[in-house]
Amino acid sequence: MQKVYALIHRVSQFRFPVLILGESGTGKELVARAIHSEGQRRLCPFVPVDCGALVPALIESELFGHMKGAFTGATDNKRGLLETAKGGTLFFDEIGELHPEMQVKLLRAIQEQEIRPVGATALIRTDVRIIAATNRDMEKAVRTGAFRQDLYFRLNIVQINLSPLRNRREDIPLLIRLFLEKFADLQPSIHGISEEATRQLMAYDWPGNVRELENAIEHALALGLGPMIEVCDLPSSMQSDSLGEIADEKETLLLSVLERRAIYRALTKTNGDVVAAAHLLCMGKTTVYRKLKQYGFKRNGGPSRQISD
Repeated sequence: MQKVYALIHRVSQFRFPVLILGESGTGKELVARAIHSEGQRRLCPFVPVDCGALVPALIESELFGHMKGAFTGATDNKRGLLETAKGGTLFFDEIGELHPEMQVKLLRAIQEQEIRPVGATALIRTDVRIIAATNRDMEKAVRTGAFRQDLYFRLNIVQINLSPLRNRREDIPLLIRLFLEKFADLQPSIHGISEEATRQLMAYDWPGNVRELENAIEHALALGLGPMIEVCDLPSSMQSDSLGEIADEKETLLLSVLERRAIYRALTKTNGDVVAAAHLLCMGKTTVYRKLKQYGFKRNGGPSRQISD
């Protein structure tokens, strides 16, 4: 990631196109915004375009604009996004989804630095930096004919690859801290995250990458009781093997033994507070009281007999 940050700073000083590759949720638009905000165009507009959301029949009008009367419903002149972003940056998100017909017209607009609005006779000069991003395998798309090779070469002057979160797990604690600060006002009673919950997040595979982690922390803050985020506050998909240290043990143990251990550790951490222990264990308070009686614990949390493994 340090190499990525250095590359962002380097390319921000120039105007040539940049292609950002990475899975969904890795922060491609954040990188594009960082390039824009560090460059000489930072005082001009940053205009994002979601290529996957563009209606095919209106793509040309959206990008290049149109003149009044150019088609049914064109009651006024409209500036296209390429003109709206004049002097700034136009960010094509999910460029791999762009309609093949528009790929040709976008290539010409980039090469000639001029556009013709729908229904216009005169050309308009453009001055815009192009940054594109996609989660698709662009080389494969070019080979299969789904994406024009010449447009790919034009966009791929500099390529920035964003690694998925599962390949840089050492960043997870730092990102957790960042999101706790970001959402601090959401739940002022929560001041951090437990070691067990952190280990659980470190072990998760993160198919949704950083965006999914951000959502998980926001979810935990919304449901947590404090003062720390616990495993049971996390989304249910991240709560498997929620007995903390037990997941690291290699021997196979009886479920009752694992349960006794977990209850003992929870009561030790909470100084015998059954309600707090129940929250740590993601159990109901009544269930914990029943287990205390079953396994021979005293009500104050101390075991009435030695636990044997």
